[in-house]
Amino acid sequence: MKNMNRRKFMQTGLALGAGLWAAPTLVARGANEKIRVGAIGCGGRSGELLGSASSMPNVDVVALADPDENRLGDKKSHFEKAQTYRDLRELLDNPEIDAVFVATCNHWHCLAAVWAMQAGKHVYVEKPLSHTSWEGQQVVNAARKYKRICQLGTQQRSDPMQAEIKKFLHEEKALGEIISARVNHYSVRKPIGKRTEPLPIPKSVDYNLWLGPAEDQPLFRNKLHYDWHWDWNTGSGEMGNWGVHVMDDMKNNVLLDKAKLPKRIFGGGARILYNDAGQTPNVHFVYFDTGIVPVVLGLSTIANGDKGGAGQHKGPNSGYIAYCEGGRLEGQRGSAAAFDKDGKVVRKFQGDAGGQHQKNFIDAIVADDSSLLNAEIALGNDSTDWCNLANIAFRCGKPCTDEAVDALNGQTEGRWEELMADTRDLLANNKMDFKAGSFMVSPMLTVAPDACRFVGEHAEEANAFIKRTYREGFVVPEIS
Repeated sequence: MKNMNRRKFMQTGLALGAGLWAAPTLVARGANEKIRVGAIGCGGRSGELLGSASSMPNVDVVALADPDENRLGDKKSHFEKAQTYRDLRELLDNPEIDAVFVATCNHWHCLAAVWAMQAGKHVYVEKPLSHTSWEGQQVVNAARKYKRICQLGTQQRSDPMQAEIKKFLHEEKALGEIISARVNHYSVRKPIGKRTEPLPIPKSVDYNLWLGPAEDQPLFRNKLHYDWHWDWNTGSGEMGNWGVHVMDDMKNNVLLDKAKLPKRIFGGGARILYNDAGQTPNVHFVYFDTGIVPVVLGLSTIANGDKGGAGQHKGPNSGYIAYCEGGRLEGQRGSAAAFDKDGKVVRKFQGDAGGQHQKNFIDAIVADDSSLLNAEIALGNDSTDWCNLANIAFRCGKPCTDEAVDALNGQTEGRWEELMADTRDLLANNKMDFKAGSFMVSPMLTVAPDACRFVGEHAEEANAFIKRTYREGFVVPEIS
């Protein structure tokens, strides 16, 4: 990569998928030299990651990249010695950089991570790993091919509390066998507006670079930044935003990661109440047949009508419930509590919300040992894919009615009917039901045992969402 200009980088990138180029060796560093890191993306999450990294005595923040010169300038004011780049490819061309933090929009995560590893960098990439399942697997393949350390930003994996919870549930079996699980994320978000004319792109933004792999579509929301989450072209909705965190926590503590992917899934939802430009659902419900215990997920970002709050539900606003023979455990970021059958608290757990996750990444780089990672990229890819599958179930759904939901009840176990009762209450409190607001629900979909794709009935329609079409010059390469 040394002295490779951007045009050469792009030409070389076309050949990378064919395996014609090997990652360069990083500049050798002595035992006492610092790990030099760069940031790709300079928004709010990037600031948190860089703040954590810069507090480590063995880390220097040396580079920043963002297509928005205003955001780039803001981060530069906090890291005055860092070099700045509008184009991430120019940052990756710097052989002095050991590792990067990728905190871009979702649609850039995979391409930025693959390019970085091809350039010889270690990668910490924010969740969700992928915008589509196919590209997430290319990141895993790149980490293996180029022998790079690659960690997903599911920081709760680095909370010491999780080991205590797993011991309590699975070794001590303090509540008996686990029977089922429920995952929640309920928080209120405001509408993003709906314009009659396309949003003018700020002059500070190189929009071609901002789009990268995404399609060049007119935007009818009020803001460019952050609200890209609710547009399928660039985001994954709340399922990709917070769903990955809560699903990953459940997979870790309840399933012990023994289910790489669910065996079967169905789900549904709608975007209701908000007459805005958002496309992703603000009410989403999913059933997972895991082959271990049945799991349901409820997600809502609308208010609970006149009652306020984010909806009626069992358990934490954002977290999971493990239902056991002798009670239940409710876990969330930084804390958990176990209850007996009578609802009495029998144990509490206190964590640090994963504050050492970035240090875990740096420690693995220093040791040159990816096995030290708490959220190694293959594990992160699996957790992301559960949420990708949930989004696909919604996107290939058909109009939903009470009867359609009830017809699926006989195919479920666990807490599905409880979740549906809570969802009906939420809708009733907003003077709605499943017949209003364009609710959609999928049929039961069967997931292939060896990969994130569907097989059997309805597979063709669902598999259309496994991979996207990329813009020229920003194609995620196939890594083998």
